Amino acid sequence: MEFEDILYDVRNGVAWITINRPEKMNAFRGQTCDELIKALNRAAYDKDIGAIVLAGAGDRAFCTGGDQSAHDGNYDGRGTIGLPIEELHAALRDAPKPVIARVQGYAIGGGNVLCTICDLTICSDKAQFGQVGPKMGSVDPGYGTAFLARVVGEKKAREMWYMCRRYSGAEAVAMGLANVCVPHDQLDAEVQKWGEELCERSPTALAIAKRSFNMDTAHQGGISGMGMYALKMYYDTAESREGGNALREKRKPEFRKYIK
Repeated sequence: MEFEDILYDVRNGVAWITINRPEKMNAFRGQTCDELIKALNRAAYDKDIGAIVLAGAGDRAFCTGGDQSAHDGNYDGRGTIGLPIEELHAALRDAPKPVIARVQGYAIGGGNVLCTICDLTICSDKAQFGQVGPKMGSVDPGYGTAFLARVVGEKKAREMWYMCRRYSGAEAVAMGLANVCVPHDQLDAEVQKWGEELCERSPTALAIAKRSFNMDTAHQGGISGMGMYALKMYYDTAESREGGNALREKRKPEFRKYIK
């Protein structure tokens, strides 16, 4: 089997790439990231594909970020933190065609970062967006912070990261994190409609426009790479590990007792 953690399907010129780990709320492990990168690169350079959809299987979650069961100071794959997350983010940004995030449920943590990076986000009225890093002993020191501020504004981005609150699909549209929020049972049809409309546009014009949009934030890729090294060192601390321990023990974390 070529893919284990994702599904790859083409619907009338629109490539649907679906994280297929609903039992894990579509949290990604190292293998998931590798498969997503491979699928994104396939769709990106297939001339028969006009748009890409990034989705999550089931009704509960689009994606909830890194799989905490595969995280004990380091994740289970390759890369600085055990996940090739910089490569995954680059694959989304570098694909020379629009990528649509289809959000039917939770887009939390690293899943929220994926939505931020995608060109467009279409969500259900059951969607929930938010960050959890400071509650879990983690943070995204790249696109998830700096680029989020470009998308929703500096104050709102800081609120999302510092307070770790949840936001509805309608709130996501209001803050600019999503393009449109539709009734849950209309989500797939709406996403496919947008994808097919994109297939009617000039692919070269779209590719140039995407490169142009990305140009003024290209430096954030370098910030992300450096930030992942800082994150790796943070993951090696008792303070960071307290987040995972508290989750497993179903209690509130006590981060402050580990401040040196």
